Amino acid sequence: MKTFREAIEGRDIEAAIALFAEGAVFRSPAVHRPYLGREQVAVILRAAFAVFENFGYQRELKDDHGHALVFTARVGDRAVEGCDFLRTNDSGEITELVVMVRPLSGLNALAAAMQQQLG
Repeated sequence: MKTFREAIEGRDIEAAIALFAEGAVFRSPAVHRPYLGREQVAVILRAAFAVFENFGYQRELKDDHGHALVFTARVGDRAVEGCDFLRTNDSGEITELVVMVRPLSGLNALAAAMQQQLG
């Protein structure tokens, strides 16, 4: 996860996208249906880069099932806290990214901003 974290914190979206497996799954806190495939993940990550301000990972957790990267950021006038839960395959590619965000007012601001980005 060091490479992913460095890519995100360095705002190198293409490097971050390259770490995902072709069949990766992204689960959003704002929609019930997962996004499937690296290309869909790329669309979401690019939109998130445009929406989040002052994004930074605060801590990293790891166990046998994956990694969790805890972050803080701003969306407009809302401060948000969240966590990226990542799973990888045997080749080290990211196969799943699940995002959780709080508080509800921050999640609502994030959902609205992402909707604007995605059209």
